[in-house]
Amino acid sequence: MCANYRPSTRDELQQRFGVAAPDSEYKAEAFPGYMAPMIRPPRTDSVPGDRACALGMFGMVPHWAEPKLARQTYNARTETVATKPSFRNAWKRRQFCVIPLHAFYEPSYETGKVERWEIAGAEGAPLGIAGLWDIKQEGPNGLPLLSFTMLTINADGHPLMQRFHKPDDEKRMLVILDPEQIDEWLHCPLEEAERFFVRYPAERLVAAAAPVGARKPAQGSLLDP
Repeated sequence: MCANYRPSTRDELQQRFGVAAPDSEYKAEAFPGYMAPMIRPPRTDSVPGDRACALGMFGMVPHWAEPKLARQTYNARTETVATKPSFRNAWKRRQFCVIPLHAFYEPSYETGKVERWEIAGAEGAPLGIAGLWDIKQEGPNGLPLLSFTMLTINADGHPLMQRFHKPDDEKRMLVILDPEQIDEWLHCPLEEAERFFVRYPAERLVAAAAPVGARKPAQGSLLDP
């Protein structure tokens, strides 16, 4: 599960993902309810290679839901994404997206107490996460609201990702795409989606403790009271 990450910078979006950065600014760290960049085809008739970047809420908000649902829908299990009410319509419509990030954070309990760790690409390049997007036409202030969720797979036994979360919890990890898979994922037929649901090699990731002081995740979020 991933509830906190560092979105790719504006320069990384252009240089690594080949998309123009959104017009609006976004926070250096994202929590559920924050606005962050996502990449998707610009039109339904787009061909591979056509990409556009927009800001969306981290946490899926389908048309029937209130934005506060984002606190529960920031990750989608690949095993149930096709049937869960929050995700199934976007899945059926093949509304695939990629979430560009520089690093993500997970909790470790190896010392006996919770400690935040940062996971990133071993070569320092940003990572592309497979996701889904949706739109609520009447969002906050009556404006359309784009939102997205990150897809996750089982990580029991993964040399790196099994180290995170509580000892008795199922281990999960994000679906991380290779750069050459980005356009393939964005235009993937539903019946072929499963081939992307594989564990990213541990040797291509690095992790280190990244403790922080107390945070107020709601700051900068559309979910502010």
